[in-house]
Amino acid sequence: MAIYRLQINSISRGAGRSAIAAAAYRAGERLRDQRTGRLHNYAKRTDVSHTEIFLPSRLRAADVPWASDRERLWNAAEASERPRNARLAREYMIALPAELDAAQRLQLARRLALELADRYNVAVDLAMHDPRTGSDPRNYHAHLLASSREIGASGFGAKAGLDMESEDRRRRGLPVGIAEIKAIRERWAQLNNEAFAAAGLDVRVDHRSLRAQGIDREPQPKIPFAAMQMERRGLRSEVADRIRHRWRDRVRARLARSAPPDLEAVRRQGREAWLALREQAVVAPPAAAPAAGRRQPHTAHIEESSHPRSASPQPPAAPKSPAEQRRTGVELELDAADRDFAL
Repeated sequence: MAIYRLQINSISRGAGRSAIAAAAYRAGERLRDQRTGRLHNYAKRTDVSHTEIFLPSRLRAADVPWASDRERLWNAAEASERPRNARLAREYMIALPAELDAAQRLQLARRLALELADRYNVAVDLAMHDPRTGSDPRNYHAHLLASSREIGASGFGAKAGLDMESEDRRRRGLPVGIAEIKAIRERWAQLNNEAFAAAGLDVRVDHRSLRAQGIDREPQPKIPFAAMQMERRGLRSEVADRIRHRWRDRVRARLARSAPPDLEAVRRQGREAWLALREQAVVAPPAAAPAAGRRQPHTAHIEESSHPRSASPQPPAAPKSPAEQRRTGVELELDAADRDFAL
């Protein structure tokens, strides 16, 4: 089954993060932060399969060598932000389908990077990663690091993308708030399904939640980035352990709610209910309703008619004894029960 994932994170200076460090880690390169003088060296990474920087269409034919150099690009992005809590970049982390080959995965990731660059008029730094040794062999994924400001030939301009003001987004015809995130998620699902169809694969992905798809399953837990980093360094994260423990509790509760009923217990309860009804019928059989139109005997004085009777009336049938009435009720009840069990 194909896996869908698109997770949007922010690279914020207020959280102690750096756009230079983020770019160096994802691309597996050695980059120096000119603002702090710190060197971020991840050149020993072996799981980075492809890196590429994408610019908006209007800049692809222009001569902007600084924007094609990863260190210069992200140092310029850092320099364009003054506040101590500034958001420096947005990261789009995507799962690449293991059902496709390497060339098809590269084409798919490049399509999303190009669309994001043109949609927001930003620079997008693509880094594709292969599964690490000992990890899930299907874990092909990519990081798309997008600048938080529009890029021009001479540098960065106004805020862009998800960091753009709502009024500016409406003026450009872009959705606002959560609607924009849903639009990006839907578009990534469409690109995946188009790639599957082009490859002749009968698999599809859906960007909607499990509940919206009508799937009764507990979603996988989301482990915070800091906790994942701790575990990658061989340390134990109490936060990650607590999240996984709560997830397992939810899974057990869901399985208990969806467990099939005990058929033997259902049969036993049905038989006990039927026996109780039969006992009630034997002890207190229903009284026969009076026939429609029958006149009840009058307690007042009745005078004999002066007209002679043409024929003597037939004697009424002797009433059934209580024992016979009970026996008849039991037989009817048994006959009805036999029919019920036959069904």
